[in-house]
Amino acid sequence: MGQMMKPRKTEITDKLRQEINKVVNRYVDEGVAELVPGVLFIDEVHMLDMECFSYLNRALESSLSPIVIFATNRGICTVRGTDMVSPHGIPVDLLDRLVIVRTETYGPAEMIQILAIRAQVEGLEIDEESLAFLGEIGQQASLRHAVQLLSPASVVAKMNGRDKICKADLDEVSSLYLDAKSSARLLQEQQDRYIS
Repeated sequence: MGQMMKPRKTEITDKLRQEINKVVNRYVDEGVAELVPGVLFIDEVHMLDMECFSYLNRALESSLSPIVIFATNRGICTVRGTDMVSPHGIPVDLLDRLVIVRTETYGPAEMIQILAIRAQVEGLEIDEESLAFLGEIGQQASLRHAVQLLSPASVVAKMNGRDKICKADLDEVSSLYLDAKSSARLLQEQQDRYIS
């Protein structure tokens, strides 16, 4: 009974990791196995702390390292868990090893195309005028907010006896749901009404 109550070691030790690497390398050398590198996508990378970045830095030096893609929307900010300020919240020594790809916001035509694809994937019918209006909402707020309005607009359309989303449905749901920017602005304007 006492052995069942003992905490089990869950951390992989360096010794175990080296033994596994030896076996994997031997299999690759013998042609028994093929090593196929993968892709690791880490969104909101600014949320990682120094310990995570240290581990990633070390892992990237391995011959078995995957292609790593970091995504963030932060500029200059503090590396989590430290007092260090760095671009994108990534330590400078790791940042020096990265290739930074500049991205731009979607234009109206691209946004409408993305929204049309999303509506098709979700099995929703929407007319061109409504797609254009939803694209405008996306330009003013965000693409995420515009996509999130599709489902409630579909429910409103069905409640009104239609299968196809129209502009009136989007007007109704956009009056019910706030995007993050509008919500923050409203909270700022009405902060005296809230408990702080």
